[in-house]
Amino acid sequence: MQDGRRPGRRVLERESQIAAVTGALTDLCGPEGDAAEGAAAGRGGLLVFAGPAGTGKTTLLAEVRRSAAARGCTVLFARGAEQEQHTPFHVVRQLLQPVLAAAGEDGRRELLGDWYGILGPAMGLMAAQEGTAPDPTGVRDGLDWVVTHLGVRRRPVVLVLDDAHWADAESLDWLAGYAPRAAELPMLVVLAHRPDEQPSHPAAFRAMTGPGGTRPHVLGPLTPAGVRALVREALGEGADEEFCRQLWAVTGGNPFETVELAEKVREKGVEPRAGNTAALRDLASQVKGTGLLDRLERLGGVAKRFAWAAAVLAPEVSPAAAAGLAGLGPTEAAHAVEQLRGARILTPVPDADRPRAPAPAARLRAVPDDGLLPAPDGGGKLEFVHPLIAGAVYRSIPHGFRVAMHGQAAVEVLDAGLGATAAARHLLEMHPEGDPWVVRRLREAAREHMGSGAPEAARRCLARALREPPAPEDRGAVLLELGRASLLHEPATTINHLRAALEEPLLAPALRETVASRLAQAIAHTDRMAEAVATVADAARHATDAPGRLRMRAEQFMWSAFSADEEDAPARSRRLARLADRITGRTRAHRHILGLRAWDAVVRGEPADTALHFAERALGDGLDWACDDWGYEVPLLVASTFMYCDRPGRSEEQFLDGIAAFERRGWRGGHLASGYTLLGYLKYRRGRLAEAEDFARTGLEIAERMGTGRLPVEWYAVGTLVVVLLARGRTEEAHELAREHGCAAPFPAAVTFPDAQAVHGELLLALGRHRDAARHLEEVGRRLEARGTRNPAWCRWQLDHALALAPDHPDRARDVAADAVRRARAFGTAGGIGQALRAAAAVAPPAEAVRLLDEAVARLEQSPAAHELAVALVDHGTALRRAGRVHEAAEQLYRGMEAAAACGADGLVRRARGELTAAGLRPRRLRTPQDADLTEAERAVAVRAARGTDNAGIARELRLREQAVVRLLSAVFAKTGTDRAGLSRALEP
Repeated sequence: MQDGRRPGRRVLERESQIAAVTGALTDLCGPEGDAAEGAAAGRGGLLVFAGPAGTGKTTLLAEVRRSAAARGCTVLFARGAEQEQHTPFHVVRQLLQPVLAAAGEDGRRELLGDWYGILGPAMGLMAAQEGTAPDPTGVRDGLDWVVTHLGVRRRPVVLVLDDAHWADAESLDWLAGYAPRAAELPMLVVLAHRPDEQPSHPAAFRAMTGPGGTRPHVLGPLTPAGVRALVREALGEGADEEFCRQLWAVTGGNPFETVELAEKVREKGVEPRAGNTAALRDLASQVKGTGLLDRLERLGGVAKRFAWAAAVLAPEVSPAAAAGLAGLGPTEAAHAVEQLRGARILTPVPDADRPRAPAPAARLRAVPDDGLLPAPDGGGKLEFVHPLIAGAVYRSIPHGFRVAMHGQAAVEVLDAGLGATAAARHLLEMHPEGDPWVVRRLREAAREHMGSGAPEAARRCLARALREPPAPEDRGAVLLELGRASLLHEPATTINHLRAALEEPLLAPALRETVASRLAQAIAHTDRMAEAVATVADAARHATDAPGRLRMRAEQFMWSAFSADEEDAPARSRRLARLADRITGRTRAHRHILGLRAWDAVVRGEPADTALHFAERALGDGLDWACDDWGYEVPLLVASTFMYCDRPGRSEEQFLDGIAAFERRGWRGGHLASGYTLLGYLKYRRGRLAEAEDFARTGLEIAERMGTGRLPVEWYAVGTLVVVLLARGRTEEAHELAREHGCAAPFPAAVTFPDAQAVHGELLLALGRHRDAARHLEEVGRRLEARGTRNPAWCRWQLDHALALAPDHPDRARDVAADAVRRARAFGTAGGIGQALRAAAAVAPPAEAVRLLDEAVARLEQSPAAHELAVALVDHGTALRRAGRVHEAAEQLYRGMEAAAACGADGLVRRARGELTAAGLRPRRLRTPQDADLTEAERAVAVRAARGTDNAGIARELRLREQAVVRLLSAVFAKTGTDRAGLSRALEP
């Protein structure tokens, strides 16, 4: 029962563990020999085995693999390695490369699907493309998809991980998140670890094996009977009882030490008799600790040097590479291998354990074998008999000599074409000596790590490069790269690195602009918006050329637009307007200025046509959402400009393009969370509330995966989901969501859509807390007025403030509502005007309310705001009923109820039903919501409206009543996501 690398040992005294394995495989595969039945409806899960070194975990896992293969399972196997635990995706590659290698290039592309470009660098299939850097979440999501796809196609699957305590952080983080899903798939995950050796990245590991994870099956020492069986297997049935019992006492029942000691007894020719028990303790000292090293010394200097080289190159060792590192010729190396195998220090890698990796583009060729060394059994690779031996040999190498060997190993690896990432683990062990070659190679490795979605590994390489140190002219660039690598993990550290980079006297001007831009971005991500603005403003003052100055000014305007407590926003708006009016160029900086001008026009409430003019100029043939150096904020603002200007269909096209760009790059963090959240908010404004809720929840889930903290992206998602739930009539659920996520003061320093503080006021109003809502919304008004934010179509705080004031201060409520209507008319969108008129009607006297709602409905029928129209129709029907105009009321209530049902506004449906009942009318059966495609009648009126024909003219041409034309066009606007002015473009094929 050796916990080594030789197959075929019996599994002794592990009945409970074997029973657990058998039960899990039966659940997965069905009765033994009936894998087809299990594959159809197998139930997977997670098994964890724990025990100190040498207690038989590897032997037990070998039995798991044998049993799973015998039942027809696909077995994926990997082993953590002490020397490779800082090599990203080392374990994942072991698991998947054999399958990928056997599939061929076409098969690999089929297995990886759309994730090929993202996962290829992590899997070693291809070099990362210049400028691409998927985030870790994107790589983990891709691995989830690929392994799930593989599990379904090759079911049932057994995934086995040995020595999990030495697994690399990237692989273990993925597996910790994925393993719980195995219960939902035909997949069994089995791992083994040492409980006394926690990895350097324990959080993910403990999630699986700690108190909150799966309870491990513990492997203890063998009983005297178990040791007796192992001894007699090694030494023959003649080994007597007393000798076996004494051997048990010496080894403590540790299976590995038992087998090793028995082998030593056989090697020395000691008879296994009671009279020879005294020799056991002397022999035992040679099996472990200093005895092992003494044994190595006795083999001679040549064997020792080869063993040292193998320990540096471990876990798998090419004899040729080890010989080269040890400085040995073929004959000497062959003799050393023979000695070390005979001494049970090295052993061939079992063929079943060797991943047959595809030839990756990132690795040009394998380590060459000169053909003079005899190939060990198992394909030519060697490994240590046990990790305990490997660790002892490695630590026995004199420190200075070990460092030198790592340096030589790095050169050999690079000369062999294995790439900078393979050399990085050796470079990290070298002493800093100011060597530009080391700095260059570490930076290269960091770029490759970033390209594979392993920024933490990149950070280690760059931090080490900084200690080398780099040449003065390169130091700023290294600090910038280090800041980029740290952004997702340690924003505060990123800020320190980038500030240090700005202080470098030899930093090139173009690089200084990039550093300042990145620094502002990092500061903004910590919700310190004013500081971000000051950073780029200072960079603009010190820029040495016009393009650089313009870029920094664009960045300054952008972060100012996101700063909720900007001191002099009106002055900034005037400067931005003057600059935009003078722009004639089409550079990225010019287009960003134009996009920011469009957004500023929206929030200030300038005419929507002005905002659309600048937005179209900024957009041109499209804006790049996934640009590392420029960010995605301005494309997001341009897309949002169309949304607030009653062109949500145009906006949706851009958000979908942005989301697709993020997913292609493997950006599954804040970028994607913002995209999905704002797409959800757009759906809300179009009245597609069920879709809006789905997208907002997706955005929130992604935001929550980014870690704890009150990040702006989480405020976006929570605020959007709250307003959607309120629109759907689920007030208590919205309240619980806001409470759970702390959606209350202090509110973020960043501007959010919808405004987080205004959403809180809307929620208070929905809960019936009018006075609290009024006080709160008054604070919102003071803040937004100071910034010059006066558009009720962007933030509806005035509309809700009027409703909150109405019970106690009706006259003031009417004044507030009237002012909101004036502002909405100045902005000029039908949706914004209709929404403001509806709020004004809610606080107006009954007779005036009917008049206001008449216009509100007429306006909203010309907009794509389907939910707002449904609310206005129900309000209108209610007001007409109370005015005694029951017939007219019924028509509007029926229309409103059907529109509400189509939007998913269940609360509004219930209110409409209640009003119909109060009017003595029987609510009719709701019709199925209309399809998104235009009907023949709708397309006929849409085509004529797009040509510029007015409603009366369309009615004459089609021989319809004008009111029928109005309603058909209302459906057209809702379906196409535009108002009348944008209809021509929306109808383009």
